[in-house]
Amino acid sequence: MEIPRHWRLKKQRYGLVGEVCPHCDAKIFPPRDVCPHCGGEAKTAFNFSGRGEVYSYTVMHDAPAGFDQNTPYAVALVKLEEGPVVTAQLTDLGEEQPRIGMPVEMVTRKIREDANERGMLIYGYKFRPVLR
Repeated sequence: MEIPRHWRLKKQRYGLVGEVCPHCDAKIFPPRDVCPHCGGEAKTAFNFSGRGEVYSYTVMHDAPAGFDQNTPYAVALVKLEEGPVVTAQLTDLGEEQPRIGMPVEMVTRKIREDANERGMLIYGYKFRPVLR
C-alpha cells in the first residue's frame, strides 16, 4: 500500500472514525458514502468508543508475508458497542486465551513494517482485553 493511502486512512485506523447515517442513525464502519441500512447519504463523521466484545475468533499459525514473524496470533470479529462488527488482531493477551464474549478495547499498535528500502512502520487498531 502506498504512503498517500495510509494518510487517507489514518483517522479510521488510529481512532476508529466511521460515520453515522443522518437518516436512520445507523453507525457505519468503515466509512462509506451510502448507508448500507437505508441507502441514504451518510457523510457525518462518528467516533466509535473502541469498546466491544469478541464475536468470533481464530488463531493464525500460518500468516502471509509481512505478518509471519508474529505467528501465532489471534484475529477476531469484534462487535463494537455501537453495533458494527470489525475484524482485528487481538493483542496483549498474555496468558489469557481469547474467548467469545470477551470484553475488549481498541488500542493502536504496529501492524507491520514495510520490507522495502523506505522501512515505513504501519500502525493501526488492534483490540486487547479490557484492563481491570
